[in-house]
Amino acid sequence: MSVAIDLAGHVAVVTGAASGIGRASALSLAEAGATVAAVDRDAAGVRVTAERIAEPSTAHVADLTDPAAVLAMRDEVIAAHGIPNVLVNAAGWDRIEPFMNNDDELWQTLTAINLLGPVRVSHAFLRAILDADAEVRIVNIASDAGRVGSSGETVYAASKGGVIAFTKSLAREMAPRRINVNCVCPGPTNTPLLDSVPEKLRASLEKTIPFRRLAEPEEIADAVLFFASDQARYITGQVLSVSGGLTMAG
Repeated sequence: MSVAIDLAGHVAVVTGAASGIGRASALSLAEAGATVAAVDRDAAGVRVTAERIAEPSTAHVADLTDPAAVLAMRDEVIAAHGIPNVLVNAAGWDRIEPFMNNDDELWQTLTAINLLGPVRVSHAFLRAILDADAEVRIVNIASDAGRVGSSGETVYAASKGGVIAFTKSLAREMAPRRINVNCVCPGPTNTPLLDSVPEKLRASLEKTIPFRRLAEPEEIADAVLFFASDQARYITGQVLSVSGGLTMAG
């Protein structure tokens, strides 16, 4: 028997909500009834997302590499909606190139956005959540690159592997407070991040995926919605690959 997911009365914070998986997750959570606080550094994009959801959902512009901006965004969200019930760390960034062509600036940027972003956002909101003795479902978006590696994405993969380890460790610490922390690992997905990939490489990727196509952002959002729901109330510290069978590793 299927059970519809009902998040009416819930507040969900979604980072990276201006496009791709973040936008799809925000729309999916809103469709299930949640009030969404959509967060991104792309002001125009995140406002479009909030407009598609409509009130009482809101758009919040913040650079997650700036600790002060994260705290200000948290205070803005809580002032608007109260303590959130769902936190989705979907903001991410990548640049595909051989490791030996990388520079230190790229490493710093990848780490700041992909790893420290979720760390900072989770830490900021958890302070308020724990003080209020509230519960929250935290869903981190990592990548299968962080599970099995990916050529041309070595430091990106390292940052996403860090998100996986962060998820598991935070889940252990938060379990006594009945706070769930889980991780979704997309495989290659049809998002703006892949726009820079040459068509020949995209075609090659599709051939290596058993389902013979890229994932759509909405398919990743389905996994996010599950972890945000009561159906996942007894699940924590888990990593779910959504890759069309590309990575069948435990």
